[in-house]
Amino acid sequence: MGELKDRLKQDLTTSMKARDELRTSTLRMALTAIGNEEVAGKAARTLSGEEELKVVAREAKKRREAAEAFRSGGADERAERELAEEALLETYLPAQLSDAELQEIVARSVQESGATGPQAMGAVMKVVGPSVAGRAEGGRVAAAVRAALAQ
Repeated sequence: MGELKDRLKQDLTTSMKARDELRTSTLRMALTAIGNEEVAGKAARTLSGEEELKVVAREAKKRREAAEAFRSGGADERAERELAEEALLETYLPAQLSDAELQEIVARSVQESGATGPQAMGAVMKVVGPSVAGRAEGGRVAAAVRAALAQ
């Protein structure tokens, strides 16, 4: 079992004892998502720490998107709960890169890959990927790479 999953389970036990409904339900949801990912596919497997982080990041993103949908639908109370769940999940994720840090990594990767023009986006994304794993969303990275290649 991964370190993150162990930490989530310990925190779940603590939140249940403290009767913290928001934390308890959010941690249960995250553990369920990890469990579902472990049994997805042809054979059950144990996720690596990096894979567990990806699952939690995906769940945080779902909460952010749901909050936007609720807010646009006029359900502000539900949106606030989704944002609270996202904030709680983000405490388990590595710190996100600032825009300046992301641009610096992208610029270095463009130079390293020798890419020119938008057609080389895939090559640059392959180089950037490991450097930003878990510290920046894919859409944000893609936008930074597009901007760097357009220059």
